[in-house]
Amino acid sequence: MNESTSTLTSQPGLEGINESIPNAKDFSFEMSDDDKYIFDLNGYIIIRGVLTPDQISVANEAITAREGQMIERMESALRNAAKGTPLYGSGPGRKDLGQVFEWGNDSIVFKSILAHPRLVPYFHGLLGKGYRMDHLPFVIAQDIGSEGFKLHGGTVDCSSGEYNPSLAYTYHQNKIRCALLGCSLVLTDHDEGSGGFCVVPGSHKSNFKMPNGMVNGERFREHIIQPNTKAGDVVLFSEGTVHGAMPWTEDYQRRICLYRFSPATQVYGRSYFSNEEGCGWPKKMYENLSPAEKSVLEPPYANRLDRHEIQEDGSTKMCSRNVKKTDHDRAMFGTQYF
Repeated sequence: MNESTSTLTSQPGLEGINESIPNAKDFSFEMSDDDKYIFDLNGYIIIRGVLTPDQISVANEAITAREGQMIERMESALRNAAKGTPLYGSGPGRKDLGQVFEWGNDSIVFKSILAHPRLVPYFHGLLGKGYRMDHLPFVIAQDIGSEGFKLHGGTVDCSSGEYNPSLAYTYHQNKIRCALLGCSLVLTDHDEGSGGFCVVPGSHKSNFKMPNGMVNGERFREHIIQPNTKAGDVVLFSEGTVHGAMPWTEDYQRRICLYRFSPATQVYGRSYFSNEEGCGWPKKMYENLSPAEKSVLEPPYANRLDRHEIQEDGSTKMCSRNVKKTDHDRAMFGTQYF
């Protein structure tokens, strides 16, 4: 397959896709106090209708064109739920599809999430300005009966009870910060009882590990919630909130695209230096990016070291130190940055 051109019958073309992405000026640039409360209360929030129906169709057609490339988790070492537990399902494994940002024009809708005007206020409110993509995004698919995923994560790890700084949720002086933020782009409807993403609301602030059996859904199931979502919604959740997935019960295939984001100086993954030169994401990921989207692919470093921050109008502005200090460091270290 030649990934430089679209594979989609309904693909409106590069110009058409870009026109369907909302203008930053049409939305608030700040995360509201109501949304901060809901996120702080539950550890996750649902932003409804981020993608248009046309964008949902384009995204799903791009996935369908590559359905044969999905990798099903069949080996026991790859299974995400213990056999015989409520989260295991009836046997089929979850299917994963990677390289989502390397599909040429077919990637444009997926890339729009990086700096989507509906989402930037949440990314700034939960991660801070200069936020960055931390993991390679990928598609998760479940057919009927497919296994879910045992509960995992937690600021205090739900299985070990140990503090987990790589996933931690914090609140200090009116600022929420997530060391790692999950971002689930929903591409099929998840009705009550459908299965898919599940969460233990409020667990991002729990101080104890989970009771035995709860991570497998065998105990205290009334505290494990499967939110109802529609195609085009986005679920943002702190990785410090204990979460997992229920087995899929619908006749149609469940599909989401999962991203993870971090504050400017926080890092968990390491694919941001995995290209041929050993620095930067895979090269094809940089095609068809706006300046704002490209800024989200920067590696981790402090904002004041010339990091571009997304502005209210959707443009970017570099955050820099005093020129005298920069010149001093260059003279002393022989490099532009310390």
